[in-house]
Amino acid sequence: MTNIFAIILTHNEEVHINRCITSILPVTDNIIVVDSYSTDKTVEIAKSLGATVYQRKWKNYADQFAWGGGQCPKESQWLMRMDADEYLEPDLQEEIPEILDSASLDLMGVYFKRKVFFHNQWIRHGGFYPQVLLRIWRNGFGYIEQRWMDEHIVLPPGAKTIIAKGGLVDDNHKGITFWINKHNRYASRETVDVLNNKYHFLQQDQTLLLSDDPQAKRKRFVKEKIYSALPTGLRAFLYFCYRYFFQLGFLDGGEGFIWHFMQGFWYRLLVDIKIDEIEKCCQGDIEKMKTVLANEHGLEV
Repeated sequence: MTNIFAIILTHNEEVHINRCITSILPVTDNIIVVDSYSTDKTVEIAKSLGATVYQRKWKNYADQFAWGGGQCPKESQWLMRMDADEYLEPDLQEEIPEILDSASLDLMGVYFKRKVFFHNQWIRHGGFYPQVLLRIWRNGFGYIEQRWMDEHIVLPPGAKTIIAKGGLVDDNHKGITFWINKHNRYASRETVDVLNNKYHFLQQDQTLLLSDDPQAKRKRFVKEKIYSALPTGLRAFLYFCYRYFFQLGFLDGGEGFIWHFMQGFWYRLLVDIKIDEIEKCCQGDIEKMKTVLANEHGLEV
């Protein structure tokens, strides 16, 4: 079996962790779970399936994942990133060993095509499929951006990569209340990145812009140079209309409407509301911004 280590970050994922790890086992039994002190059976289930489990206080995804990658043996050839609510479809389970076992020495990464499901509905439109994401890379060559939100694994410029044909599925079963709470936290984290782009109170990690990842670079450019220049509030509405009508999101049916409205309008509007609220409160005072982010959003920046 190819020398590959899979890294999963968890917090109260007993609903998903069995499905996730079981889908990885045909590819590798080297599985590292970095858990941020779950209070359910996540750790117990992961250990029962043979995973090595570490527990560590959560800061953000990039920080936690970088630490998890550091726990992999230096002699490991490949690293793989998985979220606990994701799983590999059978065709991708078969394809990964075939790709890695026959990989030339200059192959540095493997991209997956992710399918997002919401309430059992595959979100195929609105720009959501395929989401092409770097999920396997040679140990020592991939770098995770140190950002509070929307972090990517980045390879050196010119690195040779391949896109797998099989499917990676993102299918969260925790319900809408969890989804709303999770995206509320996401909105706070994204607020940090947006404010930092304007006020520069943290070091900005722009490593992605030097990479050869066209989809991720294009999305980052549009988000930071075009979307961010539009008026807050209005841009969320325009983005939803673009996604739902021009990118045919309406073809995803009733559940698709909920997804595109909540993820494409409600979430984006929530980010804007948080940005406006902090800017009005702080009037450009960076230290006050940091205090508000810590006290009201639980983010120690």
